[in-house]
Amino acid sequence: MRLAYAITTALVAGASVATLALQSPVTAQTDTALFAASAPRAGAPGSFADLVEKLQPAVVNIATKERVQVSANPFAGTPLAEMFGNQLGQGGEKPITREAQSLGSGFIISSDGYIVTNNHVISGHAGQSGVNSKVSSITVILPDRREFTAKLIGKDPTSDLAVLKIDATGLPFVRFGDSTKARVGDWVVAIGQPLGLQGTVTAGIISAIHRNVDGGPNSRFIQTDAAINQGNSGGPMFDLNGNVIGINSQIETPNGGNVGLGFAIPSEVAAPIINTLKGGAAVRRGYLGVQIQQLDEGIADSLGLKKNQGELVASVVPGGAAARAGIRQGDVIAKVNNVDVTPDQTLSFIVAGLPVNARVPIEVIRNGQHQTLVATLAERPSEEKLAAIGRGNRGGGLGDDGAAPGQQASKASLGLALQSLTPEINQQLGVPEATRGVVVVNVDPESDAATKGLQRGDIIVSVNQLPVTAPAQVSAAVASARASGRSNVLLSVQRGNTPAQYVAVKLVSDK
Repeated sequence: MRLAYAITTALVAGASVATLALQSPVTAQTDTALFAASAPRAGAPGSFADLVEKLQPAVVNIATKERVQVSANPFAGTPLAEMFGNQLGQGGEKPITREAQSLGSGFIISSDGYIVTNNHVISGHAGQSGVNSKVSSITVILPDRREFTAKLIGKDPTSDLAVLKIDATGLPFVRFGDSTKARVGDWVVAIGQPLGLQGTVTAGIISAIHRNVDGGPNSRFIQTDAAINQGNSGGPMFDLNGNVIGINSQIETPNGGNVGLGFAIPSEVAAPIINTLKGGAAVRRGYLGVQIQQLDEGIADSLGLKKNQGELVASVVPGGAAARAGIRQGDVIAKVNNVDVTPDQTLSFIVAGLPVNARVPIEVIRNGQHQTLVATLAERPSEEKLAAIGRGNRGGGLGDDGAAPGQQASKASLGLALQSLTPEINQQLGVPEATRGVVVVNVDPESDAATKGLQRGDIIVSVNQLPVTAPAQVSAAVASARASGRSNVLLSVQRGNTPAQYVAVKLVSDK
């Protein structure tokens, strides 16, 4: 299965191409005036026709035009690119610029022409890897076929939301509802233009709420089985009272088509962002400055904790809010601002919804003991800066030496042959000379370590949060875990210059 981010239909030089885009939602100050007072009513009508007749006039099509640079080599992106490109005399030519058109959906939220859509709908190919493009125009097409050139009022890539404005008055519009009252099993209606088919209406139920599909700071989607396809991006999801409780944004699909797994940004998250963008301001989010991992069964067992209760700090950004508060790598963050950290209330979601510069209590579990620290939140950096945090180059490999004497205990317990790091090995791996740990020189292919992805050249920095620099220390930590009745040990594993990540590895049975 692969997640098809965003669902915009793109037409490039006459060919149909699926453009798959971005992310999730946020929180700013909620404008309660946007929320309708009534909750969705129970049951379903014999027909959705009366409801759709009222709502459809406020749902619009959005078309963008952009200039996209493509390679002059017709074999670009294939193994034949260099060979045939040079033979055709095209190897050194400048890229060709072509016009591309993308289609998506949106909805009117005020009679004077403010419109909500997804950011990726109006951003085209911009920001996609290896693509150089710029959107030159945004056109809004009303259901009565009138067309308007739209002005971009504001966009927020992190939440994948944008606000447009057209020069018109007296327009039909819809309001946001309160998605916190939505329940699994409630009926919903989606309207948009999948595959360019204007005004398409589909219906289904809410399949799940608080669905975390991309790990973003505000990944809190409504899942639905209402048919959503490419081109539905930015369109509204309505409850049976005609209120917008979600903005259709993503699908999960093995083939690019609808398989009944659609995701919408809930109004509880979208409405405050829309208010902020509509007012011409930028969305600001709290930021703690940690990289985290979920407490799966293995990691939780290795720490003696319950799974899905808290999140593990994989690394701490130097000088960031977490570092200043005293949060360390290996801490489990259990609560933020007195809110439990769970799969439904993730650390990223809670922190992103808090004000910048807020002082918040952070409850951590360190070496089995609970303690509370106070952090002053920073402002979340741009997505580009965040992508650069933790980016590193993969180092080289080891030689072909087998397991050295003294490694057998680790190999028997973990399925790993280990060796102490030396300046020469560090140089081979392309890591700083000061790097400390033990290096994996062999992995038993039938071990849990192999299943978890450990490979030759990985550096184990710690075992059960105790630093290790020799295989004997690893063996001692494993023996201690066995004596405590644990079936897993927690390894902090570094690959090349990338930040270390925690991996729980099952111990090999000693029976």
